[in-house]
Amino acid sequence: MAATPYDAIVIGSGISGGWAAKELCEKGLKTLVLERGRPITHIKDYTDSTKDPWELPHRGSTTNEDAFNSPIQSQKGAYNEVSKKFFVNDRQNPYVQVKPFDWIRGYQVGGRSLIWGRQCYRWSDLDFEANARDGHGVDWPIRYKDIERWYDYVEPFVGISGSMEGLPQLPDGKFLPPMELNCMEKEVAERIKNHYTDGRRLIIGRTANHTARVGDRGPCQFRDRCNQGCVYSGYFSSNAATLPAAVKTGNLTIRPFSIVQEIIYDKDKQKATGVRVVDAETLQTHEFYSKIIFLNASTLGTAFVLLNSVSDAFPDGLGNSSGQIGHNLMDHHDGDIKGHYEGLKDRYIYGRRPTGIIIPRFRNINEQTRRKDYVRGFQYLGGAGRDVDSHIDGIGPEFKEQLTEPGDWTMRLEGYGETLPYYENKVSLNKDQKDAFGLPVLNIDCEWKENEKIMFKDMMDSAAEMLELSGVKNIRHQDRADTPGNHVHEMGTARMGRDPKTSVLNEWNQMHDVKNVFITDGACMTSSACQNPSLTYMALTARAADYAVKELKKGNLG
Repeated sequence: MAATPYDAIVIGSGISGGWAAKELCEKGLKTLVLERGRPITHIKDYTDSTKDPWELPHRGSTTNEDAFNSPIQSQKGAYNEVSKKFFVNDRQNPYVQVKPFDWIRGYQVGGRSLIWGRQCYRWSDLDFEANARDGHGVDWPIRYKDIERWYDYVEPFVGISGSMEGLPQLPDGKFLPPMELNCMEKEVAERIKNHYTDGRRLIIGRTANHTARVGDRGPCQFRDRCNQGCVYSGYFSSNAATLPAAVKTGNLTIRPFSIVQEIIYDKDKQKATGVRVVDAETLQTHEFYSKIIFLNASTLGTAFVLLNSVSDAFPDGLGNSSGQIGHNLMDHHDGDIKGHYEGLKDRYIYGRRPTGIIIPRFRNINEQTRRKDYVRGFQYLGGAGRDVDSHIDGIGPEFKEQLTEPGDWTMRLEGYGETLPYYENKVSLNKDQKDAFGLPVLNIDCEWKENEKIMFKDMMDSAAEMLELSGVKNIRHQDRADTPGNHVHEMGTARMGRDPKTSVLNEWNQMHDVKNVFITDGACMTSSACQNPSLTYMALTARAADYAVKELKKGNLG
């Protein structure tokens, strides 16, 4: 075997992969980042992101061709005429939906960090203790105290705007100045605070949009076109923040168009020695070697790599002695509710604020809020604004003039409900169907179960109650949750745990079976909570990288 040319390999360049690259490079490790997609140059490749809709061929809208080529991706609100280049072509990237599942993907350097929703929330011990408390899933091997200082570490670099609220279920962090609620949101917030005795609050969303300059990034220009790429570096992404930090060290090599086929395992040495990739342009196979590997290919991509890495030592997939790899797939179940408000006709909004509101979890947080019909809880994101009256009809100058007048205020809430970790919600390799590179595609078999369905009804009913209390009329809501995957918060498939017999990773995100492989993307999550998970991936990645380098220097890994 050739001499090891790298100290570390990172598979994937999205939010967690970018953080792994930054931390490993800054700690002195020669690091190779393997990205299956194309290269993206920050700012230069954000083409058309400064154009107004009327300057675009289709006024920013998607086309019939888009719907045909990407029937899943094109349904997302972040997908439009400009941003669609950051989403995959569904027909060129097939998978099997054993049950309906929307797999949203971005194959390029930076991954989905270019199109994420940027909401950043800490988890609390309400979340890390949940499995142990109610018996669903396995116990997390960490608690809030283990990750708190790593939240403190990543947040100033990320650049998160938010308000200090003192809510135990949603810990405060190190924030930039918060954005401001608009007038209707303030009214709704006041009514909720005064009416309910369970501590529920409506506050401004905590977002990785920079309200002050962060290093050489930002501030945010309040354009609300983040999914198209920000030429002002006004929000956190791998391309704007972590990868440039890694480049500055001189220790980073990025190799795009590198589709990871498998991780190479040496049975005699009892460790991973490298990674085998298929070059997406030439279809040639290459091998790269390193002392440690960080697998950050996203929850489903990571499951694929592990399941496809078979050997005499691990015939069911790398590090799969527990049989848990691919199982316990989770996403947040969600649904929208909205209505109209007839007041405040003399008020309007200023700018295009790139975040909304959050109503943090208020169910099953203490005895007062305990429900007997389901476990865990939910939160709401959303916001208020004024719409153009869509019922206006006509033609000519008078009609155009009417369209410049704002319509009623509307208020929208989107519930995010926690999903339990079910073994039968899983992904597996379909060896009968291959992709364009000769690799098996994924079977995805995931569904909402009774706890989610009961919670969803309460989630919608509670939202309707709060809106009615606030004077909102003509309230409309979904009858059932969106398809799994639609929320793009997939988690599980290689979970952390205390027991190697029932989990894949230990408390340091290190594989129980293969000590020099670390997994810090969504695959590592042991439960789903109801908060957006990306900030927790970042904190776990920084923590795991710190541990891995220390272990490497001790001679325990390399």
